Amino acid sequence: MCGIVGIVSSNPVNQQVYDALLLLQHRGQDSTGIATSDGSTFHMHKSKGQVREAYRTRNMRSLTGTVGLGHVRYATTGSAANEQEAQPFYVNAPYGIILVHNGNLTNTRELSRDLFHVDRRHVNSTSDTELLLNVLANELQSSLSGLDLDPDTVFNAVSQVHERVEGSYAAIAMIAGHGLLAFRDPFGIRPLVLGRRPGKGQDEWIVASESLVLESAGYQLVRDVAPGEAVFITPSGELHIRQCALKPRLVPCSFEYVYLARPDSVMNGISVYDARLRLGNRLADTIAEHMPLGDIDVVMPIPDSSRPAAMQVSQKLGIEYREGFYKNRYIGRTFIMPGQEQRSKSVRQKLNAMGSEFRGKNILIVDDSVVRGTTSQQIVQMAREAGANKVTFTSAAPPVRFPHVYGINMPSRAELVAHGRKIPEIAKALGADHMIYQEVADMQSAIIEGSDVTELEMSCFTGEYVTGSVSEEYLAWVEKNQLS
Repeated sequence: MCGIVGIVSSNPVNQQVYDALLLLQHRGQDSTGIATSDGSTFHMHKSKGQVREAYRTRNMRSLTGTVGLGHVRYATTGSAANEQEAQPFYVNAPYGIILVHNGNLTNTRELSRDLFHVDRRHVNSTSDTELLLNVLANELQSSLSGLDLDPDTVFNAVSQVHERVEGSYAAIAMIAGHGLLAFRDPFGIRPLVLGRRPGKGQDEWIVASESLVLESAGYQLVRDVAPGEAVFITPSGELHIRQCALKPRLVPCSFEYVYLARPDSVMNGISVYDARLRLGNRLADTIAEHMPLGDIDVVMPIPDSSRPAAMQVSQKLGIEYREGFYKNRYIGRTFIMPGQEQRSKSVRQKLNAMGSEFRGKNILIVDDSVVRGTTSQQIVQMAREAGANKVTFTSAAPPVRFPHVYGINMPSRAELVAHGRKIPEIAKALGADHMIYQEVADMQSAIIEGSDVTELEMSCFTGEYVTGSVSEEYLAWVEKNQLS
């Protein structure tokens, strides 16, 4: 999971990209980068850390031009500590290409081998983004028949990328002197939206991971980039779109709606906030089915992403809603922090339990999901230390039992608290009196209700991987080679 944005403007684009990345900071806190194009010249700055601390005035002044892109990183492959693996990545041929990517490629071993032995290209990092960039560059080089670059050539190259690359990828690239390219994998696993606003003598365009970026900057949401589709925008604002995949199929990631995206975004025609409200309604039915409601005094959310679901649980069950956990907003999202030790340390820095809301009460805690269980264990312990009589822990998502290989850092089955455990055993591992999960079918119906989406990528809940190339051997390799 990362956040990406690309803008073609009639004005200098550096501040616009910076502002967009601030709004996407929840999607990645390891590192960030901005690149701009001033005619055929690229300018780039990237750094570890969050957006506000990464760019100084001198950096922003050097990012000249009216075409630009940016990235905030949450490491799922490669090293979070290695600044050289921060995005964007650059290759100088053909023309010069800079690319950012949200997602995770699942055939990196094959791509690495072929790029070296067949394409004769050198990759200088362990990042799958650099692999994707070199595949695109190689296919664009192969598609060229002269010096000029037209949209047909670009789209032909993207078609070949789809043929070679497997996994999830929403990508944005700048081609020096020619414009901005954005494309989405044939399953549309990771999100990408397109917006437009009038500029000085030309239309201005934006592509971004989430729609809230568009609304904040005054762009009109045109639509989502379709699965397998490519968008090419010239520096003068001419828009070209083509479907580049043979059999596109929309299967967006369910975890975007459960946790990753901001609630004020709309993805694939689905309001994230409304989806979380519906998740709460479905969860309330399951809670009522599995325990006496007279045993619950108050419903509490784990702020912030579980708040809509908790409000609906409270309303539907007729149980008082209270907020007993106070959140330190200056601590990042613990789930996307690199390393289990850092995540564990940050939980108590991030949350504090107010004793007056817990003392002597039977508490029903609502969280958006339970992954490793580390955070949940500490939350239950905090509730008990604050004086809770009984603690029932509930999840608006089903049990996470399988690795996620499409851009969320859950590489190992062994680290997932639900893997190989029955629900009472999970409750015991968390230290809770009861544990209640959302049903898979209820989660799916809650998210897609009222939309044109008919299926979701739910592999971490079901073990079914939509790209078809994720074998037991591959999962074992990921567990051995990818750090959590």
